[in-house]
Amino acid sequence: MRLCVVWIMALWLPLAICAEREPVPGLPLPESGPALRLQGSNTIGATLGPALVKGLMESQGLLKVSAEITGTDNEQRIVGQTTDGRRVEIDIAAHGSSTGFAALKQGNADLAASSRPIKDSELKELSSLGDLKSPTAEQVIAIDGLAIILHPQNPLRQLDTVQLARIFSGEAKTWEAVGGAGGPIHLYARDEQSGTYDTFKELVLSRQGKRLDPTARRFESSEQLSDAVSQDPQGIGFIGLPYVRQAKALAIVDGDSQPMLPLNNLIATEDYPLSRRLFFYLPPQATNPWAEALVAFTQSEQGQTIVAANGFIAQTVQAMAVTPNALMPEGYQALSRHAQRLTVNFRFEEGSASLDNKAHQDLGRVFDYIKQHGKTDRSVTLVGFGDAKDDPARADLLSKLRAMAVRRELVKYGVALREVRGFGALMPVAANSEDAGRVRNRRVEVWVY
Repeated sequence: MRLCVVWIMALWLPLAICAEREPVPGLPLPESGPALRLQGSNTIGATLGPALVKGLMESQGLLKVSAEITGTDNEQRIVGQTTDGRRVEIDIAAHGSSTGFAALKQGNADLAASSRPIKDSELKELSSLGDLKSPTAEQVIAIDGLAIILHPQNPLRQLDTVQLARIFSGEAKTWEAVGGAGGPIHLYARDEQSGTYDTFKELVLSRQGKRLDPTARRFESSEQLSDAVSQDPQGIGFIGLPYVRQAKALAIVDGDSQPMLPLNNLIATEDYPLSRRLFFYLPPQATNPWAEALVAFTQSEQGQTIVAANGFIAQTVQAMAVTPNALMPEGYQALSRHAQRLTVNFRFEEGSASLDNKAHQDLGRVFDYIKQHGKTDRSVTLVGFGDAKDDPARADLLSKLRAMAVRRELVKYGVALREVRGFGALMPVAANSEDAGRVRNRRVEVWVY
């Protein structure tokens, strides 16, 4: 079979494909050793990373693509074969996000997978590899939600983030202390190396000045933690969304937000209080074409389909109906009656009016949706929100200015906007009492008629 391919040489990825498949892969093969070494997050490396690697290898024309067990927990090798019989290997180690950055520093990885943003200390330690916070280096590959899970028979329906901190710090020792029933609480948590734990610590524990109770049972495996909670009527744990399995997920409240279950649309917009971004970090000084190709493949439509198939939230733009309710401002209710909201929120760098890296990636996706659905001419409304200010009029102004910042970018694509609005500090999705919550509340929604 034969394949016609138009190549982007910088990304080593096919753009257009003719009818037949060329059996020889387009990426160069190493003389020895793995073509790519991916290390880091267990959330990514357990299933999503291997699936993306398999997809890339198959797109390169490799045959007999499969996973091999290495004999070490949470490690696997994806192998394929060229038509002339050459073996191609990609190694994946999933011991936690921090191990990915450590492996980059030690030269033991080409690409780091992380279920949290890179820390300032890691950024400094890895500065010799280039700016890992640059748009090309920091790649949001999917959205995940941290689910708070219980035994399926536990009658509790919701908790707020303050209650969660009291529970997991050991201050609230019984279910009765948080409005439930069932006696002593049994805690289940991911291990210290886990990005899932880092995210929970940042979003829940550290915000309340608390530490994890040392009596909590710790797990390196997401699946094992979830299964243990589902078998313990007094258990509670936190887990990445794809690993809820047989357990029950709770609705979560943060500050003045409404209770939110970890539903796909709420996670896609990052409104759900415990939503998080999943990342690949590609060092700017990298010279491995397979690492560049995996990033490009992951951001493609085919890659995002694999993201969704593995239980994570793809960055695919869709329109969703919003049911108006009395808690919404009247202007927002009117909007929800006549338009649909896209499953993307634009957010900004902390302390800045500049769009963050994900927002820059999403601009192209949003434009593609607008163009494909014939909505480039006055069919799009942008709605800005912000954090509370002493002067509500200032909050209103700043929220509209954020929406105007997104408008300027969409105008560059040729989109004529219908309306740009700002609702100030109304409808918060996070607590305004600390920086992290204020950053989440500073957002711009996209609505289409």
